[in-house]
Amino acid sequence: MTNPSAGNVAGNWQDAHFGEQGGRLTYGDYLQLSGLLDAQVPESDPAAHDELLFITIHQVYELWFKLILHELTDARDRLLVGETYLPRVRLERCLAIQRVLVGQVDVIDTMTPQDFLRFRNKLSPASGFQSAQFREIEFLSGLKDPTYLQRFRGLSDLETSRLTRRLDEPSVWEAFLVTLEKAGFAVASHEDRIASLLTISRDREHYGPFWDLAETMVAHDQAWSLWRARHVLMAERQIGTKAGTGGSAGGAYLRSRVELRFYPELWELRSHM
Repeated sequence: MTNPSAGNVAGNWQDAHFGEQGGRLTYGDYLQLSGLLDAQVPESDPAAHDELLFITIHQVYELWFKLILHELTDARDRLLVGETYLPRVRLERCLAIQRVLVGQVDVIDTMTPQDFLRFRNKLSPASGFQSAQFREIEFLSGLKDPTYLQRFRGLSDLETSRLTRRLDEPSVWEAFLVTLEKAGFAVASHEDRIASLLTISRDREHYGPFWDLAETMVAHDQAWSLWRARHVLMAERQIGTKAGTGGSAGGAYLRSRVELRFYPELWELRSHM
């Protein structure tokens, strides 16, 4: 038997004002694809095949950095009011993104040193050292370095303002201490903090949310260090011991950053357990 309403349903579906059925917002418009896909502009002449790869990878990095900052900022803000669950969720998302960042280096490694040399001179004096968002992530996580603003003079006014704000505002680590203090733990001194963290580590039945949060922070820290280490190997595979395009010591400088930690007291805690 024919459904008498079938025709009307089909007609209504065809007339619907959404999506492909007449809606004005398209996939490309929503994602701003026109501008996004026009943003990859190689500099080499004659064209170097792998320059598009290099540009694309680093633009994608910056997009991921933007999302990490979005998640870390929300985690920090929630920690400042004593929350533990959603800050952990936000940090876990950052961790998932950081795993993608490490994996992206494999794509760069498909480029040979010879192919990189075809356009590397076009990068100078540009350098990943100049990534303001990368530094924002470090500052926001807890690794604040005011001298960066003095050492690097190529920052725009907006980038300088953002980095200065990150230096002045609470970091994730500082917000974590606020959460512990709100829960009654002593955090005034180094010794106080280690003692409080030991208490948490030894009674996970009662303090599980704080322990889980601390472990997620360590995972975030570890993943960032792993990305740094993977980046060192990629750079040395491409340029050996040459100086970086921005004037840094290249691989030697990158290696000096691998051992840095966002949350050194959470790592030290292991020695006291």
